Amino acid sequence: MQNVDPQALEELKAFLPCETPDEWVEEALKNQDMLLVNHAYLEKCAARTALTLMFKHPDKPDLLHKMSRLAREELVHFEQVMKIIKKRELKYKSHQPSRYAGLMNAGVRKQEPDRVIDTLIVGAFIEARSCERFSKLAPHLDEELQKFYISLLKSEARHYKDYITLAEKYAGKSIDDRIEFFREVEKDAILSEDSLFRFHSGIPV
Repeated sequence: MQNVDPQALEELKAFLPCETPDEWVEEALKNQDMLLVNHAYLEKCAARTALTLMFKHPDKPDLLHKMSRLAREELVHFEQVMKIIKKRELKYKSHQPSRYAGLMNAGVRKQEPDRVIDTLIVGAFIEARSCERFSKLAPHLDEELQKFYISLLKSEARHYKDYITLAEKYAGKSIDDRIEFFREVEKDAILSEDSLFRFHSGIPV
C-alpha cells in the first residue's frame, strides 16, 4: 500500500499474537456501514482513555504530553469518521460494545504502579490491532475509505509505541512477561468465535 512504511507494519504485526482471520475481513466487507459507526465510537473511547490517564496521573509530565496529543488526534479521527458517516447518509447511534476491551481490561492489576503499566500495555494492543485491521481492510475498500484508513496507519502505529514506551519507563524493568500475558488474552479474543460483530470482535458465527 502506498504511503505505508512496510517495516513499521511488520514490527506492529510482530507485536500482535496473530493476524486478523479472513472470516472477520469477509464479514467486515459485508457490514461496512455498521463498521464505520463502530469505528467512530472507538475513536471516542480512545480519546477517553487518554484523558482518563491524564486525570489519574497528573504527576507524570511525559504521560500528560503524549496522552494530550493522542487524545487530540483521536478526536480528529472521530470527526473525520463522522464526516464520512454524514456524507454516506448513515445514522450514528450507540451499539453494544464488543467483548474485546472488557476481556483485555479484566487482566489489569489493581494496585499502582502495576495498574498504569498494564493499562498502557492494553492501550498498545488496542492501537496495534486497530492498525492491523486498517491494513487488512484497506485494499478491499472504495477509494475514499481506502485513502482514509491508510492515512490512519501512521498515527495508530505511533500510538501503540507511545503506550509501550511509557509502560517500560514506569516499570523500570522488563515488561515482557506482562506483554506476553496480554498477548494470550488478545489472541483468544481475536481467534475465538464471537456472536457480536464489531471492529475488534473475534471470528464471526
